Amino acid sequence: MKIKYHLFTSIKSIVFLSFLMLLFACGNGPKVEEEANAAPARKELSAKEILGNPAYLAISYGGYRQNSREIQPTIAELKEDMKILSAMGVGMLRTYNVQVPFPHAGNVLEAIHQLKKEDPTFEMYVMLGAWINCENAWTEQPNHYAEDVEGNSGEIERAVALAKKYPDIVKVIAVGNEAMVKWAAAYHVQADVILKWVNHLQNLKAKGELSKDLWVTSSDNFAAWGGGGGEYHKEDLEKLIAAVDFISLHIYPMHETHYNPDFWGVFDGEETLSDIEKMDVAMARARDFGISQYQKTVDYMKSIGVEKPIHIGETGWASSSNGFYGENGTKATDEYKQGLYYNLMRDWTKEKGMACFYFEAFNENWKDEKNPAGSENFFGLFTIDGKAKYALWDLVDKGVFEGLGRGGQPITKTYDGNKEALLKEVSLPPTKVKLVSQ
Repeated sequence: MKIKYHLFTSIKSIVFLSFLMLLFACGNGPKVEEEANAAPARKELSAKEILGNPAYLAISYGGYRQNSREIQPTIAELKEDMKILSAMGVGMLRTYNVQVPFPHAGNVLEAIHQLKKEDPTFEMYVMLGAWINCENAWTEQPNHYAEDVEGNSGEIERAVALAKKYPDIVKVIAVGNEAMVKWAAAYHVQADVILKWVNHLQNLKAKGELSKDLWVTSSDNFAAWGGGGGEYHKEDLEKLIAAVDFISLHIYPMHETHYNPDFWGVFDGEETLSDIEKMDVAMARARDFGISQYQKTVDYMKSIGVEKPIHIGETGWASSSNGFYGENGTKATDEYKQGLYYNLMRDWTKEKGMACFYFEAFNENWKDEKNPAGSENFFGLFTIDGKAKYALWDLVDKGVFEGLGRGGQPITKTYDGNKEALLKEVSLPPTKVKLVSQ
């Protein structure tokens, strides 16, 4: 019986092995080899791992291509933009609101989601903004000591819903955009309103309703974060700085060329420099002025006994203006100076290990639709039709945008890449007049 049994089991083994070989030959066998060769599951990155990581450049993004927010970019158009930004090394976007009836932020998340499904190696993350208003905002009688409870509640609810729907993409929620700085006269609130909503989101994290790795912040001007005057140095601001996961800081030397121009111009002793050198040193001073605003914020934070990461939530430089910053004003805005500022800020923030949500990716004409030549329409590194401004000419030369385009147009250089033509439209900063006491 044992001989027969072993003979039988041997025959069974041979038949089974033959069957397996036949299955593999037909391509229907067990997927052991496929699984062995499959790419390992990607580690989920947290905001802490992304922000300041030079492999994930940050940028502020609005995909609007028309002169009205009513005309929303399509998912296809947003995917087009995502591919362009990814090609230039951007891995973290900032959006500003989830307001009804504008689905822009949700559509950005869906566009990224679809790109990730189409290409598992595609990466893009988002700092999702929730807009905060005071009571009666954007009217002739805004009440800056009360909030728009219904509107703000809806913004936070929608932001939370999107963070839950796209947890692999939304890594930060920012409560408010320049919502505390007092020159935001149409809508600003007091720090206690921002604190209320930051604490609400932190409580959702503590209860497990939001990822513990999701970071919560508010994105505001350096003065509102304590780097300005004493009018901001209140107990609620101290509590807010303690409550956020990091400070998202706005610095804008370009605007200060008009409002606080001590650093701006051709100074004594610089008369013998070439025109290019004069602009280079002026822009270096502009960078240093921005750094001084950052440092004032750091100093205030430390003065109240808090240590938190600081990342640049916004900074930028317009390439054109018919107002305070253009030819008839401080002569600050052109593509050459914009390009210098972009590179100076990228270099500084990389050295400091900070993220810089550079403002902004593409021109958006709706920002100042009543004044088409206004500076707000020209902060983009790309024109609306997809031309790369001077700041990005080197990337075009390197071919990083090959095969990509916007609105049916390939990515090319402004001025057809002719630097001499560009410089003809560049103005020197004003000469500083040395006052001689009588």
